[in-house]
Amino acid sequence: MKRIKFLVNGLAALAVLLLFSQCAGKASTSVAEAPAQGGLTGMKIAFVEVDTLLAKYNFCVDLNEAMVKKSENVRLTLNQKANELEKQKREFQTKYQNNAYISQDRAQSEYNRIAKMEQDLQNLSNKLQTELMNENEKNSLMLRDSINAFLKEYNKTKGYSMIISNTGFDNLLYADSCYNITKEILDGLNARYSSPAKK
Repeated sequence: MKRIKFLVNGLAALAVLLLFSQCAGKASTSVAEAPAQGGLTGMKIAFVEVDTLLAKYNFCVDLNEAMVKKSENVRLTLNQKANELEKQKREFQTKYQNNAYISQDRAQSEYNRIAKMEQDLQNLSNKLQTELMNENEKNSLMLRDSINAFLKEYNKTKGYSMIISNTGFDNLLYADSCYNITKEILDGLNARYSSPAKK
């Protein structure tokens, strides 16, 4: 379950990082042209702490909770079927050792039935895991689109040349806290998001 949650967070973080790098990519033209115009004066830069955004943006929190529930349901379903399969295997083994089958053909038929159950369980496991991965990707896209749409509106009045993402020490080694707009972005995102449970 934790692995799925980390996967969700990882994919969401990746989506956000891609989003912010796109913003940075659009602004890089201004940076390249700036020296001819007398340096970087006039550029307005800010940064957002992605970890905080992912932990406190209610949309992301809701997506994570939904994925945790789904992955838990998958785990319970697969465990239940695996337990039933193990029970059938034990019963077959006991009957076979006690010569309880009237013929070798009957024993082979029962063995084939259990082997098919095992294959069906493997197929179901693959199918459910693929569905979880697909939903994870869909959630990451929705999260990215949500943040992207908000930033476009937000920046119409703020006029930033560049908004940089900060995840630990990965992208930003140092910046004055006055350039940190995380709370402003987070408050804005949460203000316009209505949780399904609260509707």
